[in-house]
Amino acid sequence: MISILSPKAHAKSAPAAFRMPFQFRPKAAAGLEAPVSAVPQQLLDDAAGQSSQLPAAPEIALSHVSKAYANGAPALLDINLTLKKGDFLFITGPSGAGKSTLLKLLYGQEKATEGNIFINGQDIANLRGNRLAMLRRRIGVVFQDYKLIPTRTVAENVAFVLHAQGFSRKEINRRLPVTLKMVGLQNKADRFPSQLSGGEQQRASIARAVVGTPPLLLADEPTGNLDGDNARQVINILRKLNSIGITVVVTTHDEPMVRSLSYPVLQIRGSRLYNFR
Repeated sequence: MISILSPKAHAKSAPAAFRMPFQFRPKAAAGLEAPVSAVPQQLLDDAAGQSSQLPAAPEIALSHVSKAYANGAPALLDINLTLKKGDFLFITGPSGAGKSTLLKLLYGQEKATEGNIFINGQDIANLRGNRLAMLRRRIGVVFQDYKLIPTRTVAENVAFVLHAQGFSRKEINRRLPVTLKMVGLQNKADRFPSQLSGGEQQRASIARAVVGTPPLLLADEPTGNLDGDNARQVINILRKLNSIGITVVVTTHDEPMVRSLSYPVLQIRGSRLYNFR
């Protein structure tokens, strides 16, 4: 369930020492383009295991949250929002409206000027050091500009997250192939980002965000740099991930796309959050 409470006022780069702990070799011919596949059973099992270890979360709750830029100009004003586990939400609005800022608040890159943000029942303003790092491990983030490491292959980029979180070599070897297959990149595992199309780079970014089966996925303009076909593939991947219980929040300025889908949509206008019409 997604709820928005509108106050009355509304009406007015990687370490150089890193090396892969294994050698991943795709079985299929590297020159063939692989289609996006269904969610593999192993990822379904991983997601179910994550859910069994967590409370009724991820639950996002924003209470009277405001964020001001360094110069004092408002980025967000009095945002009130609640999401339950398994929700899928689009947040739309023009460029510069504050969509990216809102996501940065959710994963702790930015701090709210006023109000409270609760993720999984924890007020993230009170989290520091290891406690904040542990929360971030349960949040996958997909960036508009991909943020792939240019000197690492697709497999290395995706596995880097697991390596940094202390997963064993055996677990990395188990998770990596099925995740790459889900996004249709099992045949591009040994390619570098510069050898991929924009759509493939974004799918690699999604694979990196979800390889650890986080219960919450934040996608910041994931289709912003893509053509129609690639945009649809990316959205379909996000929908499949949501179908296994992952909570998904997607920012976009593509209003025709969100109108064509049946998911809840909110809009940021004038730094405030409104129901989209």
